Amino acid sequence: MPEGPSIIILKEKLKPFIGKRVIDANGYAKGLNAGLLIGKTLKDVKTWGKQTLLIFPKFAVRIHMGLFGSYKINEPVKKNAALHLAFSKGYVNFSIISVKLIEQPLDELYDWSADIMSDQWDNEKAVAKLKAKPKTMICDALLDQNIFAGSGNIIKNEVLFRSMLHPESIIGHIPEDRLKVLIDEVIGFSQEFLKWRKVNQLIRHLQAHQKDICPRNLIPFCKADTGKSKRHSYYCEKCQDLFD
Repeated sequence: MPEGPSIIILKEKLKPFIGKRVIDANGYAKGLNAGLLIGKTLKDVKTWGKQTLLIFPKFAVRIHMGLFGSYKINEPVKKNAALHLAFSKGYVNFSIISVKLIEQPLDELYDWSADIMSDQWDNEKAVAKLKAKPKTMICDALLDQNIFAGSGNIIKNEVLFRSMLHPESIIGHIPEDRLKVLIDEVIGFSQEFLKWRKVNQLIRHLQAHQKDICPRNLIPFCKADTGKSKRHSYYCEKCQDLFD
């Protein structure tokens, strides 16, 4: 599933269509009558976490890539697109996505301060949200989109390794200063993720996610499905402290 930094790249690729009128729209995605978009002008593109928001004059279209979603800009797809949008100069095809029409004001639906890629990100709110879940494992909290919108399994594993925290640590037992370090690492790593993804260099810079050996201690990583989410975790039992 694309994480927040990858969705920012999608947003940047869609920018040339801003201010352009949709001349054709179709697709098999449920949740939207694509014909409603024909003749409408794309006013803006926003993101929140793993969601892309296409802004039209009186509504927005939310696109979520899910586990297997993809997109192609000015490239055809082999099968019918879930959503095809054609403009006077160029088109975009989305495949295997979920789509939703949003008529409610976005500020009523989205907490922009929870988006790890947003300029409105708020560290203090994140600390408060973590402390409000004292019995939750930190590995689950890092995947909670209400706390870290845009964070996924790559960010989770890399941030826990950088902040030297065991994924099964219980939030209520983690010292507050360690939580603040964790939050700083989420934001710092996410910006590096974006930079590396843009030049197709992300994998070479990863230290923990899908790795076999801890680069600090040169011992094998533990690999387990941790927390209620049961997502893959890669961690070092020697240098990542367990607060249980």
